[in-house]
Amino acid sequence: MFPVSAPAPPVVSPSAPSARRTILDMLSRWMCEQPLAVAARHAGRELTYGELDQLSGMLAADLRRRGVGRGDRIGIFVERGFEMVVAIVAALRLGAAYVPVDPRIATEVHMAHVVAVTGMRVVLTQARFADRMTSATGILVVPIERARTADADASSQGTVAPRAGDECVIIFTSGTTGTPNGVRVTHRNLENFLFGGPGALGMKPGTVVAQILNIAFDMAVWEILGALTHGATLHIRGRDFAEALRAADVVIATPSILTPHDPRRLGRFTAVAVAGERCPRALANRWAAVTDFYNSCGPTEITIVNTMHLCTPDEADPPIGRPIPGTTAYILDEGGAPVADGEVGEMWVGGAGVTAGYLGNPRLTRDRYRLDPFSDDGSLMFRTRDLARWNADGDLEHLGRTDDQVKIRGFRVEPDAVSALLEREDSVQHAAVLPTDDRTALVAFVTPEDADVEAALAHVREALPYYCVPEIVHLVPALPMTTRGKVDQTVLRSHAWRAA
Repeated sequence: MFPVSAPAPPVVSPSAPSARRTILDMLSRWMCEQPLAVAARHAGRELTYGELDQLSGMLAADLRRRGVGRGDRIGIFVERGFEMVVAIVAALRLGAAYVPVDPRIATEVHMAHVVAVTGMRVVLTQARFADRMTSATGILVVPIERARTADADASSQGTVAPRAGDECVIIFTSGTTGTPNGVRVTHRNLENFLFGGPGALGMKPGTVVAQILNIAFDMAVWEILGALTHGATLHIRGRDFAEALRAADVVIATPSILTPHDPRRLGRFTAVAVAGERCPRALANRWAAVTDFYNSCGPTEITIVNTMHLCTPDEADPPIGRPIPGTTAYILDEGGAPVADGEVGEMWVGGAGVTAGYLGNPRLTRDRYRLDPFSDDGSLMFRTRDLARWNADGDLEHLGRTDDQVKIRGFRVEPDAVSALLEREDSVQHAAVLPTDDRTALVAFVTPEDADVEAALAHVREALPYYCVPEIVHLVPALPMTTRGKVDQTVLRSHAWRAA
């Protein structure tokens, strides 16, 4: 079974570029073929593909006159809205990479760091943020709204065809050291993900895709470019998550975002995918009963996700599935050798999803990106630091992370494994487990407030040693979320430490 790869797409010779579908090709197709179709909806307004073509063309022409072009990196410091979509398409038309940042929550220190690391010369933003962006970045700031007053003939100017290895987007991850790292995602990476397999989620003209995630989150790339490259309609949310969910056929989210919502009361889903954190059993069962529900896994460095599993109702703890087409997954021991099926090891990922490394950080790139010894084409594999194993069905089970393991009274404990056991209790929707500050006990946070704590703890006692059983359990209405839709470990940690 090792190494396992989903069927790879046909190899495309460099001498036959016409066989390659690019993101820009697909954007251009829909802007040409269905100019009256709705590309995006937001706050009761609509933006057609024809208007997207014109506005992004004007903005691209404006930037071109300023000397921006292929190989440049363009900051897109915006909040959700049509300007976000126009700016992204304009950047891609120039052959540039875009660097997304949410100006509502990013500090000036963070924005200055992003500008310095990327070497960008221009930031696109909404007019209301222009003064702050100028102060924070010290470089040229262009309000996106100016595209509406630009020369209308400018939109007819040509676009720059991207090379497969060109950067498409730079996503800044949180970084284990506290300093955000810029991940270089190429066109080849995204083409494989969006066009080569289940990443498309059945998107097509007429499909409505919810855009609910922070623009700086890698999964927002899946929402935005996934919808627009398949001719679908992007429904950009306001403050109300439920309103966006009710309007959508396809949803891409973190489990924490979906946990409070009952899919039976929301509507018409055709496909829902979650990633970014562990998926609770109850959540998967509830959503799989009404739609195609995918549990997915993968860090930014391998292009959003590299494994997907189509869940079934009443399934046990949902696995993360198998590698998507064009990628591989290896479960290795500390010496880099494959472990036997059923044994736990660290997951490494190879194939077309492996990104081009960290921007301006060659040392970290060398540490996490290694030559793939299981491939003969000289490609790289990425060390995810995820713990996993192959189950009897040939699917991967995610068992936490190497850097999340803690020691309780000297014993090694995986908090995610404890959380998963708590969630086996039917009355538990979501659970998070952390150590107390002195590492003498575990603290659990469980939703909802009427969950059966003793029944949930019984699942842990039956499966794990005594030191894995949480000594303190807080029943809460909901777990706190970060701006990227994941469980906010910092907030929970402060409560856990006070509980010690």
